[in-house]
Amino acid sequence: MPVRFVLDENLRGKSIWHALRRSVVAGSVAIDTVRVGDPPDLPLGSTDPSILIWAQAQDRILISGDVRTLPLYLAQHLRAGRKSPGIFVIRPDATLKAILQWLELVVTDDKPDQWVDRLIYIP
Repeated sequence: MPVRFVLDENLRGKSIWHALRRSVVAGSVAIDTVRVGDPPDLPLGSTDPSILIWAQAQDRILISGDVRTLPLYLAQHLRAGRKSPGIFVIRPDATLKAILQWLELVVTDDKPDQWVDRLIYIP
């Protein structure tokens, strides 16, 4: 199964979303990404726990900038017996180019199950 992502609401209007859209249009590596607020069953204002449940059901790795609460919510999610396709937390000093290169590598070279139940700081 291909690696797919969901972009957290805190990144919704940021340059990463626009860059991901441009990369698809430009014909480079397709990075299948949706944003919180786009799917009808994942509205804006969704709580972190509900986003983790949605990401699990849709088999999408969560991309976020939230270093404060996501580690705690992931731990609670896993303790409840749930799974996670993974979480990528963008480092504050990461460049857009480095983020896109990381995601392209994940999509083209990695197996999606290697990120299961993990929180990884990228890039």
